[in-house]
Amino acid sequence: MHLKSTGCRRGSAEGQMLEGRALETLLPLAEKAARLLKSRGEKIAVGESSVGGLVSASLVAQPGASAFFLGSTVIYTREAGRVLRDRSTLTLDGLAPLTPAFVQAMADGFRKQIGSDWATSEMGAAGPAGSPYGPQPGTAVVAVSGPVSSARLVETGSEDRVENMRLFGKAQLELLIECLEKAGVSN
Repeated sequence: MHLKSTGCRRGSAEGQMLEGRALETLLPLAEKAARLLKSRGEKIAVGESSVGGLVSASLVAQPGASAFFLGSTVIYTREAGRVLRDRSTLTLDGLAPLTPAFVQAMADGFRKQIGSDWATSEMGAAGPAGSPYGPQPGTAVVAVSGPVSSARLVETGSEDRVENMRLFGKAQLELLIECLEKAGVSN
């Protein structure tokens, strides 16, 4: 099979994405998260929005992923969110979108819905435009739900879409690792 070049310049954000560099930079963090999950004998579900599946892909790329990875979803638009979110497991009433409380509630609900030990969620505005909810490009919230839960605001100050996707994914994996380490080794 012969693949024709798409014309993206080497080194451009689009070229980096096509070359897999955005994913590759997440692999060491995903490897650490996978090792921690496997050592605990626990499973995770992943919810993504502006990251577009990078976190899930980085986890599934780890050998033995079926031992710790249950599944994931990418909900990118409001319409998809209305259809795909199970309202019986989510408590979002009165919460403003793209806030730590909202994204934490998404992670909590996804963990309950999937039946995983852990869940991580992300929602953001990768750019170049801002979010329909108000935040500027380069703004995201990442959250982890599990024995240790946490949510964090991420602000890159950049409109570079692919770089923001990578940085949001990095923040999501770093928060997951932080929570797993705080939870300690399972007996």
